Amino acid sequence: MAPKNPHFYVPFNFGAIPHELADYGKAKVVILPVPYDATTTFQPGTRNGPRAIIEASRCLEFYDEETGKNFSELGICTLDELETVDDARKMADRIYEAAKTLLSDGKTVVMLGGEHSISSGSVKAHMEKYPDLSVLHIDAHADLRDELSGNRYNHGCVARRISEMCPVVSVGVRSIAEEEARHISSSKGRIKVFFAKDIQNGSKWMDDAVTSLGKNVYVTLDLDAFDTSIMPAVGTPQPGGMQWYQMLEFMRKIAAVKNVVGFDVTELMPIQGNHAPDVLAAKVVCKMISYFFSRQ
Repeated sequence: MAPKNPHFYVPFNFGAIPHELADYGKAKVVILPVPYDATTTFQPGTRNGPRAIIEASRCLEFYDEETGKNFSELGICTLDELETVDDARKMADRIYEAAKTLLSDGKTVVMLGGEHSISSGSVKAHMEKYPDLSVLHIDAHADLRDELSGNRYNHGCVARRISEMCPVVSVGVRSIAEEEARHISSSKGRIKVFFAKDIQNGSKWMDDAVTSLGKNVYVTLDLDAFDTSIMPAVGTPQPGGMQWYQMLEFMRKIAAVKNVVGFDVTELMPIQGNHAPDVLAAKVVCKMISYFFSRQ
């Protein structure tokens, strides 16, 4: 009897890409899944995000109608999930070592989370390869606490740790602690924030944000940057976020003038029975690959 699930016939990798395009040796892009959520402070479950994104991506088309490119032709290898440890500092070190190895092999790294704390390890590896790196941090939260729950590597501290390595431009912030606001004021321009309340009308802010970034850019996208009406499946939701086409317009502007060297997408917390957010997350990964890497 033939199996009823059509996914039985295609590879279990990002995009269900044929094996010849998913070979590590030939692939330009490598998907690094990191199912980690040991420091979550509201709702756990983002450890299930990477697998949900990969599963959802298998129903999407390779061809991008905007760029006219078939993103699978880059070669995209999906790695096994990175083994996790509870200690957030040790986890950051483990991610750093994994990303460093991939970069030394000439790969472009796309990391899937998992909670947002995972980004600092990847940024550290990219900083070593691109010393002039700047980071675009798209998030509902400032993530600039020096520590949270006694942990300096908590998901609420990730932008603070990154800012200690390189300049950070944060976009979409609509939840910030007083401590974080004071730190921005004292950062002497090393941290620039575009608050959600200020980016709802027009697109001039996009040009300002892009100009604030250096030539080589790493993008870290927390999915709670999207409005909860289209992305409810996150661990720490906030009302008032970005809409789909606004986000894509911003990504296109970045791609047009910057060299994006890697990116991560974090904080998907799958909701049983509602797969639309999983598909949105997978689709934005596809768009980012197409925008940032297809022209290279």
